[in-house]
Amino acid sequence: MEFGDLGLGTRIVEAIRELGAATPFALQAATIPVALTGRDVLGRGRTGSGKTIAFSAPLVERLLQMSKNGVKRAIGRAPRALILAPTRELALQIDRTVQPIARSVGLFTTQVYGGVPIGRQIGALERGVDIVIGTPGRIEDLIARRKLDVSQVMISVVDEADHMSELGFIEPLERILSQTSPDGQRLLFSATLDAGVSNIVREFLRDPAVFEVAGENQESSTIDHQVWVVDQRDKRDMVIELARKGGKTLMFARTRAFAEELADMVDDEGIPAVSLHGDLNQARRQRNLDKLTSGRVSVLVATDVAARGIHVDDIDTVVQVDPPDDHKSYVHRSGRTGRAGKKGTVITLTTRARARRLMDLMKTAGISVEPREMRPSDVRAFEAV
Repeated sequence: MEFGDLGLGTRIVEAIRELGAATPFALQAATIPVALTGRDVLGRGRTGSGKTIAFSAPLVERLLQMSKNGVKRAIGRAPRALILAPTRELALQIDRTVQPIARSVGLFTTQVYGGVPIGRQIGALERGVDIVIGTPGRIEDLIARRKLDVSQVMISVVDEADHMSELGFIEPLERILSQTSPDGQRLLFSATLDAGVSNIVREFLRDPAVFEVAGENQESSTIDHQVWVVDQRDKRDMVIELARKGGKTLMFARTRAFAEELADMVDDEGIPAVSLHGDLNQARRQRNLDKLTSGRVSVLVATDVAARGIHVDDIDTVVQVDPPDDHKSYVHRSGRTGRAGKKGTVITLTTRARARRLMDLMKTAGISVEPREMRPSDVRAFEAV
């Protein structure tokens, strides 16, 4: 099956091909034809299964058809599509997929998010755009300033809705969606459905088509999950040995200070490494993320909040130096590798005292694995999948 078989136009198919997608993944093949009919969509499961193309391709195709049907596209026009993301990093990542697809048919996108001057974003909106991609806080700010009118939005996308809930964005999300066209289409994607997300689904999605995003559990995943039981005193040596294995490695630390410490320690061993955490400004965060993307560094050490926006292709290994606090965090962390059907490895380091709690957490996440006792010398014999 080809993307052209799903009801997409030639230019959009070509744009998708230039993004490196030759044939549709299962989620895309299932979602795109339904979304093209205008039906609401609820996608459940972890990231990395091609969902950005799954919602952006039909979104652009539908906007193009609206234009052909006489929708006015004047200078200063209000947007007709809105894509909401929990973090600015994710908003930028989404735009890197949506923008070339939209541009292929003469449509315009812009990104709006906090942490940067608002003037340039206002200027883009005043010139007129078709698709706005942004975070709830900045979107509400622009609406309050009367610089963004979402009343003509006919297609709304909510990505990583569960993380929206964790960051306290459910109420802003409700306020924003309530201002879009009541006849509009809504597409929502979430790894889990907690109370806040379920409320959004009930209030704003009408008879949605539901799709389970493959890869959330071990049986359908391309991820090899491993739990290593280690002595606390061996953790730092373990980190060094794992960093030496090559490939792109994403490490998780609980605190900003520990993330910095680990990155400096790895870098001092001659292995290029940087950190990503909330104390860094947006420019530095993006610069460090770009270094991993381009391969200038091979190790990125991140905290949970900062890592939610990480969408880097070809991360070979995720190392959880500090185990996650809950199963949702495990799902999101592990979702940074094994993306789009590729193989990946997730290694979680734990002490004997914390091992049982970790295994219970993983069971809740739908993952079954036998822990193994490991020492730094054992890592040299380990081959990442």
